Amino acid sequence: MRRVALVTGSARGIGRAILLALAGAGFDVAVHYRTSEEEAEETRRQAEGLGVRAIKLRADVTRLEEAQGLIRAVVEGLGGLHVLVNNVGDYLKKPVEALSPEEWCRILDSNLNAPFYLTQAALPYLCASGYGRVVNLGFAGAQQLRAWPQITPYAVAKTGLILYTKALAQRLAPRGVTVNVVAPGVAENSVSKPVSEIPMGRLAALSEVARAVLFFVEEGSGYLTGQVLEVAGGWNL
Repeated sequence: MRRVALVTGSARGIGRAILLALAGAGFDVAVHYRTSEEEAEETRRQAEGLGVRAIKLRADVTRLEEAQGLIRAVVEGLGGLHVLVNNVGDYLKKPVEALSPEEWCRILDSNLNAPFYLTQAALPYLCASGYGRVVNLGFAGAQQLRAWPQITPYAVAKTGLILYTKALAQRLAPRGVTVNVVAPGVAENSVSKPVSEIPMGRLAALSEVARAVLFFVEEGSGYLTGQVLEVAGGWNL
């Protein structure tokens, strides 16, 4: 039986690239979407074309009940869960003093609370699988604790995600479950593209972010946990 992977927000963009990379590596996959059903179906078809089982599932993972239901649906649909990639995360560029409470909560809900809800629901299955892997998508530079006045709630959430990752990694290490962060910098599909600030002088290809996720997921990575791998071309060093 193949191992099973869920990638949240995998209808398009980085999530799609990660999901197809996992399918190419032989994982049965669950495509998750909230509003992009047509794109999710196309991703599902592409994954299935790689010779694996692929299902698509809708959920608003910022809602606890729907996040828990998504995990159950993956297990019921594909027979288990071995890999969880928390990719969902809204982005907002707005001066910190101009933020509304609703905007603050929306960004924290999608970038920090949703990964918490999903991971907590997935833990029994990951621990029982004998091959549990959690990869959280972060943000390059979030470890520096510097001022990000234009994207403050996003930076706060991604820094919190690192702390959650490390705490969970320490707790789950005895059970053979690894928890790590892949932190992209400026990628092909980024909203802001300050190429002049990137030492390598180019954007990250989505395939490069996907390969970093595979690095933490592959068989030989079982001794790596609680780590942050930046895919940023030297940005924010």
